[in-house]
Amino acid sequence: MHSHDLSKHDLTRHEAEHLLEHWVEHNLSHSSSFRERAQQIAIISEKAAQDINEAAALMDQCTEMLKKAMKDL
Repeated sequence: MHSHDLSKHDLTRHEAEHLLEHWVEHNLSHSSSFRERAQQIAIISEKAAQDINEAAALMDQCTEMLKKAMKDL
């Protein structure tokens, strides 16, 4: 389960870097999984597979913004 309790303390730069790295890795994993499953789902519905591939592309855009945020720290 993800924890979203933000009241613990202010983040240090190191913690922020670690968090962003985690999110990037997490997104990359999901994006890859989306693409793999889209191939399987295409047998059932090509339209659904296209939607999932679009979601993967959007996830890739999010990942690029997180990478940019890491550089901007």
